[in-house]
Amino acid sequence: MKANFNLIDLHTWPRSQIFHYFSTMAPTSYSITVEVDITNFKNSLKKKNIKFFPAYLWLVTKILNKQIEFKVAMFEGQLGYWDTLTPLYPCFHEDDKTISLIWTEYNDDFQIFYKNYMENQNLYGKNHGILAQANLLPPANAYTVSCIPWIEFKHFSLQSYGEKNYFFPTVEAGKFIEKNGKFKLPLSITVHHATTDGWHIKEFLDQIQLEMDHWIW
Repeated sequence: MKANFNLIDLHTWPRSQIFHYFSTMAPTSYSITVEVDITNFKNSLKKKNIKFFPAYLWLVTKILNKQIEFKVAMFEGQLGYWDTLTPLYPCFHEDDKTISLIWTEYNDDFQIFYKNYMENQNLYGKNHGILAQANLLPPANAYTVSCIPWIEFKHFSLQSYGEKNYFFPTVEAGKFIEKNGKFKLPLSITVHHATTDGWHIKEFLDQIQLEMDHWIW
């Protein structure tokens, strides 16, 4: 799915003053961590023998793409937003316990995305180094999304030292937690306050829970 970049007019954008304040005068990012009920999501995937991680990547990206605020970026010196985001995620290497970054272009059709994800794993999954797709750079609309499946955390905070003009969210999941027959997933989202307020995160989390509760693939 080709991503288009749309310019933002700072003279008419409702967030113009907020953006200036939190990006220039008081640069601020923050993280929120919650527990999401993934019982239906997990069970539905298991019945159809679908891997959890690519389904998680697709669903998170689908929901983020619903709000412009999550897609704001600086591109070629201009402020705007992308039509869609592309998930940039780690591939873990069992042999030396390192990771390599890999990406799969988002598609509204989950089956197409899942097929492309699996092909990427087959082609690049064993490549070491910071970028698994050798000689390729991540697309400009790539955001970071990951999972630490070994750790049950209550809070996760990401620090990006020296990173300026980066406004995409970062999403991190943790280890499944079973409570009274229900499976819970620690889920953290880190955002830049220049583009994203608490209301936007609330909408994101509400949609994630709704989609997981009614997942039918």
